[in-house]
Amino acid sequence: MEGLPRTLAEFGFFADAPAQAPAARVTPYRLNTPLYSDGAEKLRFIYLPLGASASADGEGLLEIPVGAALIKTFAFGEGGVRRLIETRVLLHRADGWLALPYLWNEEQTEARLAVAGARVDLVTPRGEAISYRVPNKNQCKECHGLAGDVIPIGPKARNLSHAWLSEMVARGMLDRVPDGADVLPLWEAREGASAADAARAYLDVNCAHCHRPSATASNSGLDLRWEQRDPAAIGIMKRPVAAGRGSGGLRFDVVPGKPEESILTHRMASAEPGVAMPELGKATVDPEGVEAVERWISSLEP
Repeated sequence: MEGLPRTLAEFGFFADAPAQAPAARVTPYRLNTPLYSDGAEKLRFIYLPLGASASADGEGLLEIPVGAALIKTFAFGEGGVRRLIETRVLLHRADGWLALPYLWNEEQTEARLAVAGARVDLVTPRGEAISYRVPNKNQCKECHGLAGDVIPIGPKARNLSHAWLSEMVARGMLDRVPDGADVLPLWEAREGASAADAARAYLDVNCAHCHRPSATASNSGLDLRWEQRDPAAIGIMKRPVAAGRGSGGLRFDVVPGKPEESILTHRMASAEPGVAMPELGKATVDPEGVEAVERWISSLEP
């Protein structure tokens, strides 16, 4: 960790870090369907060095140049009572991506590098008291790991708005708006999307970084990426490979028409360690996510 910024301010990403006001070459972005993190507000930014630009090839991850960074702040509360908890920085260096967590102080004036992670007691927007976990440097790899490398998992063209991508092109920060962009539904407007699209988008964002080939949960046999269309790969009438007690005595990952008999929703609806899915990044159940996936399973023909 020698030579790495000990405080978030040293990067110069923000004109006003406590206010989350970005500096030059730092651009805010949002995802159509976001990752659930106990109801935290996420403030996302991309930094591109002067003269550098990202490139897009299809609906997947943007190709982000060396020297760039992805920045994500987790906050709870609104307005004057908003509390910044942590800011995660994903740096693209010549030797690959490096994930660094920065923990905000109680005074909300500074965020310092927290290599060992931390625990923060807080109350979620639903009124649940939790011990929020700031991941240590190595735990970042559990979600961001693919075939032994650390990679970004959020900024995929399919989950970014056409308007934002077009603006980046106009500013010379992106080479083009790719085919397949902006296809995941807006989560807050998911009732207007098909049951399949809403659920598959949720699973792509919340589960597929682990449940895909060469990732940390590839041994499950599930591939929950948006682009996967093989019914067995997304769990339909697939027997679990290594669920153990997490299966709840159920026989199949997804049983068409029967969410109550599906391991997928059983684990999503649990907060019990060893059963709950996802395993990391949350301490509470996401009822909206569970409802979306149950609606999709109910819509499947038996």
